[in-house]
Order: sequence, then structure tokens, then C-alpha cells
Amino acid sequence: MTNMTNPENSTPTTTKPTPTPYDYHYLLQYVSSIGKDMYGRDYTIADIDKPIISRLLCYFLKDREVAAAEKIDLQKGILLMGPVGCGKSSIMKIMNNFCPAPDKPVFHSCNEIAIDFNTKGYETILKYTKGSFFPYTSIPRVHCFDDLGLEPPGYYYGNNSNVMAEILLSRYNYFTSCDMITHITTNLNTSELEAIYGNRIRSRMREMFNQIIFSNTSPDKRK
Repeated sequence: MTNMTNPENSTPTTTKPTPTPYDYHYLLQYVSSIGKDMYGRDYTIADIDKPIISRLLCYFLKDREVAAAEKIDLQKGILLMGPVGCGKSSIMKIMNNFCPAPDKPVFHSCNEIAIDFNTKGYETILKYTKGSFFPYTSIPRVHCFDDLGLEPPGYYYGNNSNVMAEILLSRYNYFTSCDMITHITTNLNTSELEAIYGNRIRSRMREMFNQIIFSNTSPDKRK
């Protein structure tokens, strides 16, 4: 990997410089370069998004000092929230370049999971919960569920199911017993999530996730 060490031994993500081996100014440039490779030459990082991306970087790089300063728990997953088109999904996929193989999240559309449930039933839920371990190990796989809250209700042989609620509840149990990490992107706010999934799930989500929120004024990158 390209040298990312910080010659000034500080990061711009906090008001008071925090000791760190990484150069966050360079890292943001590197993120932009990866984004151009993945999404085209028009990919850019808006100034308003830089603090959010810096927080994600310290999490995926496991930069403990900066994470502590930013009140990010490295033992939890990421709940990335923000307006439509602000770049949540794309930046999470870019972050795959900053973490070791076992920690690289596998990405799934919540909408596609719900549709998959309609044909395969509870086998779909097991795939992302009990079956979410590396073969012949007790090491859990990291999954990132994209666009939580926009999926349709699951329906299988006359049974209705809130598929993502079932998956999140089960992954919470594995989070507490096996350190299973989950990441989520969503356009919804916490009240809207609670309305869909209930207080029980919302309470567990507080334990499972670091909540990171793009500004409502973050520009729509799809325009």
C-alpha cells in the first residue's frame, strides 16, 4: 500500500491535533483517487464531507487515538446516514481499500435481500446470520446492508416478515456473543428507522453501531 504515514504526526479531524501515524490530508486525496478509478473522473470529495470521510478512515484503519478522540468505538459497526445521493454507498465501498481482508465488508442491497426472501424464505435470513462465518472457523463475516428501510416487506408462503429486522436482531445476538460486525447505509433518520423496525431493534442498533451522519447540505453526487 502507498505510504500513508503522517510526517507532522497529527490529524485535522479534531480541533486539537491528535497523535496518529497517518497523514489524513494525504488519505483524503487517496480516497479521491480511488473514487475516480471506481466511479469515473468526475468523482470528488466536497469540503463539507471531509470530516465524515476522515471519521470513516480512522475507523477502517483502526487508528485508535483518533477514533477515541472522535468517540468512535472500533468494536462496533458503522451506521452511515445522510440524504439521498450524498455518496454513502460509494464511500463505504471505497473504504474496503483501507481494511484487511477479514474486515472487508460484503455489500448487499436490502431491497434485493427482501426480494430473495420472497423466493427462498428463511434460508435468506440464515445466510446473513447463522451462515455468516468464514468456512470451518468461528470468525464472523462483516456485512454492509445498503439502503436500510427502503426494502419491501418480505412475503413467503403466506407469512409476512420484516426481513431486515429479523437479520439485524440475529446479528445483534452474534455481535454480543461472537463480535459479529455489521455496517449499514440509510437515507432515513433514527425516528424513521424506529417506526419501521420498532424500539427493540432501534435499542440494539445503539449498541451495534457508531452513528455517522452526512450533513443535510451535502451535495447530491448523482447530479
